[in-house]
Amino acid sequence: MAFRVSHFGLAEEGLPSGWKADRLDTLAVLNPEQIGDGYPHSEIVYLDIANVAAGMVGEPVRLLLADAPSRAKRLAKANDSILSTVRPGNRAYAFLQNVPENLIVSTGFAVLRARPRAADPRFVYYIATSDPLIDYLASIAEEKTAYPSVNPTDIAECVVPIPLLPEQRAIAHILGTLDDKIELNQRMNETLEAMARALFKSWFVDFDPVRAKAEGRDPGLPKPIADLFPDRFENSELGRIPMGWNVGPLLEQAQLLSGGTPKTDQPEYWNGSIPWASAKDISRCGKCFLISTERTITKLGLQESATQIIQALSTVVVARGATTGRMTMFGADIAMNQTCYALRSSLGCSFALYCQARQVMDDLVQTAHGSVFDTITTSTFQASKVVLPPRDALHRFERTSEPLFRQILAKEYESESLAAIRDALLPKLLCGELRVKDAERFVVEAGA
Repeated sequence: MAFRVSHFGLAEEGLPSGWKADRLDTLAVLNPEQIGDGYPHSEIVYLDIANVAAGMVGEPVRLLLADAPSRAKRLAKANDSILSTVRPGNRAYAFLQNVPENLIVSTGFAVLRARPRAADPRFVYYIATSDPLIDYLASIAEEKTAYPSVNPTDIAECVVPIPLLPEQRAIAHILGTLDDKIELNQRMNETLEAMARALFKSWFVDFDPVRAKAEGRDPGLPKPIADLFPDRFENSELGRIPMGWNVGPLLEQAQLLSGGTPKTDQPEYWNGSIPWASAKDISRCGKCFLISTERTITKLGLQESATQIIQALSTVVVARGATTGRMTMFGADIAMNQTCYALRSSLGCSFALYCQARQVMDDLVQTAHGSVFDTITTSTFQASKVVLPPRDALHRFERTSEPLFRQILAKEYESESLAAIRDALLPKLLCGELRVKDAERFVVEAGA
């Protein structure tokens, strides 16, 4: 069945005055450019599907063009929309704003470029990534069991409601304002986390205060903090470490917790009030805190399975599969499944533990990749060797970094609230049920 405006709950004759129903490719050109013989750049900035999730773009990869994978073909520019044609139900899509001229995206994306004088670029993004259209594309893809994907023509042929250009711009402005605030929060959070992790590295990895004192220099810290660090080093199995500090497994200062999955054939265990995280949630999070999950369970599901509630501020790590080692902190009390491990500080230093786990995770993953199943196990943690700073120094770091992490968490909750407002407005604006002036009033009343 072809995609029609009826998927938005509309009849063509019920469209607002001045609107029309037409194919999506009357608004946008699909895949307008790709690398050719005359491509001027020897180095590219490359985005693959793994870098993109539900409107958020992760760090792209810089590659020599000669070393790029064969799927690095599609040119993308500012104000283009990209939408994964592979498993579109996974919602790997984004609106590109500030992009370099040598940006290349995978052929697993469809690139949509708004037609001048016909469409607002951001309106194209919102209509192309709306739930009705994505759900439709996902249903087509799942029919192809060998390789769940859609063709660009499947997207181009979708018939969508199209307002006049001024109203497109007004709709895009309202929704874009919310998305821009969410993106700003994300960038600020990345900066705050980088500050906290840089401080941890300075104190507990590079040992800057100890080096300064050993060399007779002022460590540049208030005296109560400087006094927490010795003025000399000693040898250890990990090399030279501050005098009096220890080496041991990460689990000397943390408790390791596992999870489970309620029986999926018992509906009374699912769709309750308890968030339940899987490796998929953690892998896609890409942020310091995870505060919501794709699936939820009931109290009965919790009681009748091996899952358990993991306290907020625990560090959670994917333990197996292609995304082994991806990690985040829980920003709320959340249950989880058996594909993950949680680390809970036994010293009351949740943020220090997170920074330390981030610091050593590459080594743990390398150990896991040496195993048969590429799995982090309890033994992986037990066998790990890390520098174990003394309790007083860790507590000082915790007090110093806590305001940074609390700001991050507050902004995550603000972004979730903004996203809920956007998601409530989007379908109503796209089908004309809610007009622009009413939506603007709603946004103001919501404090966004």
